[in-house]
Amino acid sequence: MSRQPYSARDFEGVPALVTGGASGIGAATAALLAERGARVAVLDLDPAGAPPGTLALEADVTDDAAVRAAVDRAAAELGGLQVLVGNAGIGAAGTVEDHDDSEWQRVLDVNLLGIVRTDRAALPHLRRTAARHPGQVSITHTCSIAATAGLPQRALYSASKGAVLSLTLAMAADHVREGIRVNCVNPGTVDTPWVGRLLGRADDPTAERDALEARQPTGRLVGAEEVADAVAYLAGPRASAVTGTALAVDGGMQGLRLRPGPR
Repeated sequence: MSRQPYSARDFEGVPALVTGGASGIGAATAALLAERGARVAVLDLDPAGAPPGTLALEADVTDDAAVRAAVDRAAAELGGLQVLVGNAGIGAAGTVEDHDDSEWQRVLDVNLLGIVRTDRAALPHLRRTAARHPGQVSITHTCSIAATAGLPQRALYSASKGAVLSLTLAMAADHVREGIRVNCVNPGTVDTPWVGRLLGRADDPTAERDALEARQPTGRLVGAEEVADAVAYLAGPRASAVTGTALAVDGGMQGLRLRPGPR
């Protein structure tokens, strides 16, 4: 396949759906895809923050019927689906002892099964597009550095994201011959509203932020827009040979081992 030339409008006319697209990484991704020409629908529990110009759809990813209805409406209004970004998720802080079964079920229901429900509802629409544009149809999941690195106080969250990573690889194998690519991004600690709320509950928010920044070799939190750039690459035409890949956007957190000392 010939290399696609870069264009700032490389998603021109592409119908795309972003879950959790009204805040944080999801909103940054939805805004970027729209800026690059996509027709974008945002599925969110509270879609009030959906970027201007996107189709805002209210749905709870733990409700299969609501997800199916929202995905079908997005496909109907956008003229199909070519790009799906499964981003909706929630956080959890604590060790394996800190959450009861109901909290484990709640987080897994959103972070893992929410992606499953959205993917399952979208696949018939994606297949129809893939029949015409093989390799140009994509699913991109928001995973996490927590899937591949042991982080303190993140047992439940890490388990949910580890499952998302394994799901991504399995789906990539299942759907590659249908012309549907499946990848994920693994952000480090991102400067999002959830992290802001986490810092707000700390005894010393400034010290906690400093600690979060220090554990990333770049010495700063990742920006939501930086993750959105990675999602757009994986979802877009220049990644037509990329599937079953986890792209780290983590300031070097996964792979670098720096010696202690000044920068």
